[in-house]
Amino acid sequence: MLEAFEKELEELKKRNLYRNLIRIDSTQGPEVVINGRKVILMCSNNYLGLANHPRVIDAAKKAMDIYGYGAVASRLVSGNMTIHEEFERKAADFKKCERALLFNCGYMANVGVISSICDSAEDLVVSDKLNHASIIDGLMLSKARFATFRHNDVEHLEKVLKAKKARRKLVVVDGVFSMDGDIAPLREIVEVSRKYGALVMVDDAHATGVIGETGRGSCEYWDLWGEIDIQMCTLGKALGGFGAFVCGSRVIIDYLINKCRPFIYTTALPVPVVAAAVESIKILEEDPGLVKRLREDVVCFVEGLRSIGLDVKDNGTAIVPVIIGDEKKCLAFSRRLFELGVYVAAIRPPTVPKGTSRLRVTLMATHTKEHIERAIDAFKKVAEEVI
Repeated sequence: MLEAFEKELEELKKRNLYRNLIRIDSTQGPEVVINGRKVILMCSNNYLGLANHPRVIDAAKKAMDIYGYGAVASRLVSGNMTIHEEFERKAADFKKCERALLFNCGYMANVGVISSICDSAEDLVVSDKLNHASIIDGLMLSKARFATFRHNDVEHLEKVLKAKKARRKLVVVDGVFSMDGDIAPLREIVEVSRKYGALVMVDDAHATGVIGETGRGSCEYWDLWGEIDIQMCTLGKALGGFGAFVCGSRVIIDYLINKCRPFIYTTALPVPVVAAAVESIKILEEDPGLVKRLREDVVCFVEGLRSIGLDVKDNGTAIVPVIIGDEKKCLAFSRRLFELGVYVAAIRPPTVPKGTSRLRVTLMATHTKEHIERAIDAFKKVAEEVI
């Protein structure tokens, strides 16, 4: 019975699509220890360096002294604790929304929200072609009809919305796209969606803490306060922890509490995780200069890669994709970088389309000028050898 699985794994290896886990033996900082070697980490989503911030760690420890560790039940049974409600008030205020609701991860939030808001065959969900896998799975698990529009193509979105009638319409987009690092044209998307009576949901996972003057994400970046019906934001990227939250109107949040299965039937997040998230938001509010430092690091890195002849874009986010194309070359590039002291994972299909394998470089506000210069030198050397 297992032979079929072994055969499929061997096929993945032949096609350079096999994946294995890399173990990190240190904190998640700008440098990490892998297999006993200290290397510069340039593929983490720890954009602001908060994952090992002393205040975040201390907040988690202190919360356990007060509330213990686990919530041990769903929020609707006995798992709703003071710290969960404290976070939701803080998150709603940070995002300038009426209310927020905690989820155990962004994947569960997207799947749960989409399948709850559009729960009938009379409903329609419209998704950008390059949306995150969790959004795609949400479409497939909902009872609604769904359609896609070409990446960031608002004219195509309008054609889809105009052609399809539905009881309830929901347009879902990433605020910042995780593999390309580009920003969705939300102002135009909101305008078209309103024209055809559609709600707008934005996955702000890679936007929160990264874009907008103070890191509040897509609404701040586009000045669309109050115009986005549903925002999904993760805690495991720029905020350095784990979990997610959805924010919007009081009505939307009440509806999710009563209808969203991943929320209703899941044990609430552990106390230290939530306390750490509260502290992360406080740090960002007190020091929005973190966002500026991250931007400066990205600009420095992109200019450095361009100076050595690599064709890369700065989309105004923390994500800098270096497109290699061929899967085998991409793997070789990643391995050689590691030998030179820089860790960047090779991203291959099905995560990205065939022929677009890449090194998805991500910068952190805690990367120093020396880190960036060393990384650029390594890229220069490997590019000459591999490309």
